[in-house]
Amino acid sequence: MLEGMSSQTSRTSGPAGTAVVFDLDGTLVDSEPNYFEAGRRLLARHGVTDFDWADHERYVGISTAETVAIWRTKYDLDATTDELLTEKNSYYLELARAGTRVFPQMREFVAELHSRGVPMAVASGSSRAAIEAILQGTGLDAHLTVLVSAEEVERGKPEPDVFLEAARRLGVAAAKCVVVEDAAPGAAAARAAGMRCIAVPYVPETADAAAFAAADLLFPGGQKEFTARAAYDWLVRTAPSVG
Repeated sequence: MLEGMSSQTSRTSGPAGTAVVFDLDGTLVDSEPNYFEAGRRLLARHGVTDFDWADHERYVGISTAETVAIWRTKYDLDATTDELLTEKNSYYLELARAGTRVFPQMREFVAELHSRGVPMAVASGSSRAAIEAILQGTGLDAHLTVLVSAEEVERGKPEPDVFLEAARRLGVAAAKCVVVEDAAPGAAAARAAGMRCIAVPYVPETADAAAFAAADLLFPGGQKEFTARAAYDWLVRTAPSVG
């Protein structure tokens, strides 16, 4: 429970009528270093040895499947997209299981929403195996049990499919969902889904992107600026009427 909030307040002043859908990578957890290393290993094995962090940042917010499809063409890789995807996922799962850091304020935010009975889901461009491995390894699976992978829908972000499927599985109208996102494609997907968006840019230098500018609540400094208190208070103030 957030500091200074009584149990009585907890029962009476939550964001009624609201559901929260979290992106995973770069939003709940700092998995981008693991994704970078998995991509670096994959490309090095196929002869591309100059892939660096700046290159990786171009793909933040894009699904793994779409990323490797782009790499296959860009680097003229001698493997199928499915083979590359399997290989990168294998590298990533090895790294993710060894250690993935949860952003502390995000953990607090999830715990607070859970304590108030707010419906929550994770909707991610990662594989379902990766999502499950991270949530189990970090303990977030205790609160986050509704999961949607880009593998399970027709189109990845910036299309709205993963968020709409999350709302469907939660049994909540899209208009009553709030998406928490770190990447511009995800913020655009939330808008396309007809959902409100809390934007916490993983790369603060991208905070002036049009998709972030259209967010309903923006923390331009990213995780360094985000607090569970500020996000929760905003949800309470802006909760839709129930009835």
